[in-house]
Amino acid sequence: MIGQSPAFAKVTQLIEKIAGCDAPVLIEGETGTGKELTARAIHGSSTRRDGPFVPINCGAIPDTLIENELFGHERDSYTGAQSKRPDLIAHAQSGTLFLDEVDALSPKAQATLLRFFQDQQYFPLGSGRARSANVRIIIASNRNLGQLAEKGEFRLDLLFRLKIMYLTLPPLRERQGDAALLADYFLHECSARFNRGNKTLHPDTVAWLDKYSWPGNIRELENLIYREYLLADGSVINIASLVTPVIERRSGFDRRLPELNGLSFTEAKNRAITAFEQYYLAEAMVKAQGNVTRAASLVGKDRRAFGKLLKKHSMSKNKLFLEH
Repeated sequence: MIGQSPAFAKVTQLIEKIAGCDAPVLIEGETGTGKELTARAIHGSSTRRDGPFVPINCGAIPDTLIENELFGHERDSYTGAQSKRPDLIAHAQSGTLFLDEVDALSPKAQATLLRFFQDQQYFPLGSGRARSANVRIIIASNRNLGQLAEKGEFRLDLLFRLKIMYLTLPPLRERQGDAALLADYFLHECSARFNRGNKTLHPDTVAWLDKYSWPGNIRELENLIYREYLLADGSVINIASLVTPVIERRSGFDRRLPELNGLSFTEAKNRAITAFEQYYLAEAMVKAQGNVTRAASLVGKDRRAFGKLLKKHSMSKNKLFLEH
């Protein structure tokens, strides 16, 4: 973890304190702020450091498979179960189980987790014998779970069970000076990985790093540095002159609402949601240079779900780049 800003220093101090307490942890923060890296730092500084760290992306597991993935199954427990499947919880024994995008879980899956979190006991599918787990639970979300609970979209009892230790990661735009440090680190990584020599950033680019809003946070910065390192002809990279006209122009959200005259509340709401989804999809695709997989990763969505949204709005990458 790299940084020297006051916001970053506050987080690192909190990580040190949380690491010493073997209790569940909730990490919240925008997409790309480094939630898994933070979870690994907590694990690496805890008494469980010699145990495994098992990350699970809840948003990528279908609702029907969440119990099977976490708890495993016995042979012949259901049609097609020809062999016994070990559970992910067993892989995390004596270590840390990291559940990312926990807000993506359905109410049924949330109820399943609540039962497990209460006493850390579970039943593999098809088994009548309970198993005990010795794991530390760290969960992460890029949405505010408290606000979701108020709207009935996340179980309040599950939130209370999980929110014993928690921290909120600051977005990169609030970490003054850290973008330049991170960019320098990514440049060294590029040099070691691609063996194309050392490259530096132009002073104008260093100044621009703290002015840009970084909606994709550290992940966006990393992708940008990798791209410019590989494309730069010389040893000095000037990102500001190349990126500002394309990205800065689109970084502010268009707050103009659709025409509401004659529309019911529901109709107006649906129209506003449609306008937002179209804007957000276009923003992600432009930043990912038309790569659907990268765009989905940038906004923290499963690629298949992101592709369905593109199809829903009849948006293709060719159309997006012609318009933007």
